[in-house]
Amino acid sequence: MARRKPYSKLEKKNMIRADHVKGKGDILWKGFQCINPECTEFIFVPLTLFDVDDWLVTCPKCGQEIFSGGHTKFYDYQMKVKNQQGQYEIKEEGEFFVEHDEYIAEAQLYKYCIVCNTMKPIGFFDKHSARKSGRQGECRLCKRIYNAIKNGTRITDQHREAAQRRRLLIDVAGVGKIESKTIYKKFHDKCFNCGKDLSQCTSAKEKPLDHTLPVYYLWPLRTDNATLLCRDCNGQKSGSWPSNFYSTEKLKELSVITGIDYSLLSGKPTYNPEAIEKLKSPEVVDNLLVKYAAYMDELIALRNRILIDTGFDFFKTSSKISATIIRKADELL
Repeated sequence: MARRKPYSKLEKKNMIRADHVKGKGDILWKGFQCINPECTEFIFVPLTLFDVDDWLVTCPKCGQEIFSGGHTKFYDYQMKVKNQQGQYEIKEEGEFFVEHDEYIAEAQLYKYCIVCNTMKPIGFFDKHSARKSGRQGECRLCKRIYNAIKNGTRITDQHREAAQRRRLLIDVAGVGKIESKTIYKKFHDKCFNCGKDLSQCTSAKEKPLDHTLPVYYLWPLRTDNATLLCRDCNGQKSGSWPSNFYSTEKLKELSVITGIDYSLLSGKPTYNPEAIEKLKSPEVVDNLLVKYAAYMDELIALRNRILIDTGFDFFKTSSKISATIIRKADELL
């Protein structure tokens, strides 16, 4: 979609850019506590450090070394079972230890916000494919405050386009039946992510129902697959694929509650196969083209995204589409 001509200008003065953040807005970091049980130091290391086979991290507080191929022992164990006489016999004994490679592998990714200069989990930043890190330079909180300032001058067309983009995705994904009370009960009126009690919240805005599988990938929101989150966690997840937001244990629990296959939740982002199949119908595609003719740029963007990601071109399904539209879409690929 072509960029709109500037309609306002926000001047930033006396902006603070801390030395520890300068030039690091696109660097991803691994964040983890020192594995020494007597040390509470939390360590941040550039992700690129682990691109080599022989890596080493030294805790700046206690000197503990965490290195490739290493491990840290926590206790000795004996596994005993009862014999026929009712006495316990040692069947196995050994050492309980954590492999350093596995410890680092499960560590979360972090990034600096170039506005508030703080280190935050990667899930706090919206996606931005043009940036090296794949994420926005500013965190969602700073972006939200910035947008609140700019929103006073946002033109009506932009609001309308954003709404139409959302409607288009929902049209393709399909609309499911939503029974809010059933979802609240299923999650015990608590935010699934942080556990916040939402039972006293009367506004739906304070207890939003999340597309567990994002509508960006054409998944519908239904009673059986929705996730109850608090407002803050919903804002943090904001379109993220489950595996990019939740821990492994949370993903397993979510699979049990929603019935969504664990392999789908824990895997890479995947388009809804039912929605893609629907786009193979000439009638469906022709109706979409007519319905959103005034917002053809949004349809072109969706077509190009699906074509790049999956190789499927739903414009070829249409029996009506003009060669001019196809040519325009191809030029934007």
